[in-house]
Amino acid sequence: MKEIPLTPGPLLATIDSPADLRKLSVKELDQLAGELRDFILDVVSVHPGHLGASLGVVELTIALHYVFNTPTDKIIWDVGHQAYSHKILTGRRDRFFSLRQQGGISGFPVRAESQYDAFGTGHASTAVSAALGMAVASRLKGETNKQHIAVIGDGALTGGMAMEALNNAGTSNANILVILNDNGIAIDKSQGALKDYLVKMTASKSYNRLRNMVWNGLEKTVKLIPGFGRTVQRMENAVKASVFRSSNLFESFNFRYFGPVDGHNIPLLLQLLDDIKEIKGPRLLHIVTVKGKGFDRAEKNQTVFHAPGKFDRTTGELEKKERVHTYQEVYGKTLLELAQADKKIVAITPAMSSGSALTSMIEKVPQRVFDVGIAEQHAVTFAAGMATEGMKPFCTIYSTFLQRAYDQLIHDVALQKLPVVFGIDRAGLVGADGATHHGFFDLSILNAIPNMVVAAPLNEVELRQMLFTAAHYQKGPFSIRYPRSKGVLKHWQVPFQDVEIGKGRAVVEGDGDIALVTLGHAGNMALQALQELGDNNRGTALYDMRFLKPLDVELLKEIFSKHKMIITVEDGMLQGGFGMTITVFAQKHFPKAVVKNLGIPNAFIQHGTLEALYKVCGFDAEGIKKIIREIAF
Repeated sequence: MKEIPLTPGPLLATIDSPADLRKLSVKELDQLAGELRDFILDVVSVHPGHLGASLGVVELTIALHYVFNTPTDKIIWDVGHQAYSHKILTGRRDRFFSLRQQGGISGFPVRAESQYDAFGTGHASTAVSAALGMAVASRLKGETNKQHIAVIGDGALTGGMAMEALNNAGTSNANILVILNDNGIAIDKSQGALKDYLVKMTASKSYNRLRNMVWNGLEKTVKLIPGFGRTVQRMENAVKASVFRSSNLFESFNFRYFGPVDGHNIPLLLQLLDDIKEIKGPRLLHIVTVKGKGFDRAEKNQTVFHAPGKFDRTTGELEKKERVHTYQEVYGKTLLELAQADKKIVAITPAMSSGSALTSMIEKVPQRVFDVGIAEQHAVTFAAGMATEGMKPFCTIYSTFLQRAYDQLIHDVALQKLPVVFGIDRAGLVGADGATHHGFFDLSILNAIPNMVVAAPLNEVELRQMLFTAAHYQKGPFSIRYPRSKGVLKHWQVPFQDVEIGKGRAVVEGDGDIALVTLGHAGNMALQALQELGDNNRGTALYDMRFLKPLDVELLKEIFSKHKMIITVEDGMLQGGFGMTITVFAQKHFPKAVVKNLGIPNAFIQHGTLEALYKVCGFDAEGIKKIIREIAF
């Protein structure tokens, strides 16, 4: 793949802070936008990250930092992967090459990383709430001229929390500006009535013609008739009440609405932002942008170039990788097989259909796949409603996003013993996305919920068989967690066979003092350790428990009776998770047993490669081998 020199353009090289940006003339800003876009492409092509969203907000980012007095004025990015150009312009240009690498800068805004990162935003739909909180706090402190800007894009407005915040903000009279970055797409194409509304609003010639006519007429009246300002204000309010409130969602929320406007027109954005910042109270600027703007391949294939991995900077050709299947692919293909055999099976996802490999099911049985937008709480209760009517919903959701629907898991599903299957994608450590996206809380979360089956496959065959088992389970919810990882087996498309719920198995028999007791994909690190030790493995046994709930008590009694030292291995949080559960069991039934827990400590783990993070947490193969060698009885 062709090497590209990773150097900033001449204007960008002079920008170490927004104060430097404001020294440029308006005419120079278009050149800066081109240099900024080129720099993002240069870096992300070799150090992969989220590309399309940040390319789409280059002009907006320049305009915001040019007009507003950051960091005193606060900009909150929602979703956070829009913020690459923001990072570059706020003193992190020379560190941008370390993006998402261990010890480098995060791919998302992080308060500890920069004073310009006003709020940490790895998930979506949070910015309006945060900005409103800041605005109200500023008002209470008497900081009446301070600006608070929430940039909400990539489908984040579909999240219910954003709507809750708009509802609250509209009656607050807080000094808040919401910028709706309308690009029509999250990772996959945006879904739902709100998306349709924005499309109609953007395309409506009559709406925009009427609005422009009214505003232009009022502006001319003010200029022609001095002292007529109060009358104009009353006229404006009357027009808003009679025309716009009846047709504009945001005006109905008591927001002053401006737009829709071209989000790539820097002079227009500067003029609008300069005018809008003088207006008090809740305001919303609706801009229309192109995700992937300025890079042809990214504009034409927005889903792929959301986070494309390495690619050729010149041609856009993606780096060719060895063709390997992933757990996601196994999940998607298996679910399609099950759905083709059972018309009651449906798939539900909160805006992650391609990421969770539901594309093949969308192609074959589209009427039974439901993308509900970035709305995790709704996804879970929507699935519960379908289950009450005899359907078999598979709610496919990233582990880190499932956290947002904890109440719905408990009250709407488990309490009612509804047979919803949760396919928990990206469980465990996920690598470069870092602390906001790691999925290692799910075991602890699910462990506390009554009526919930909690399963974790060692490999793809176990995943396939657990999905088959879950499809026929009717006693309550059934959760299956699996990692963001390539598979470990060459052949996984085996005939379906039920897995006995709550039953583990011996993977490697051993008569030594040590037993490795594992749950899920982390067991492969333990298996690798034993294979590499060979005859020097000291007779260590390996058991795959398969289920955290219900726990295989009989197998555990056998394990503790045969071995002196039990080492648990999991890619989940130790606090309240698998290892702690085994330790509590031992304290009750085998108080003299020695138990050591390997897993993720009670801490937020930062970004890095999976291999590096496994090592940091101590349950990579080398770490396990070292423990086995050092244990002495």
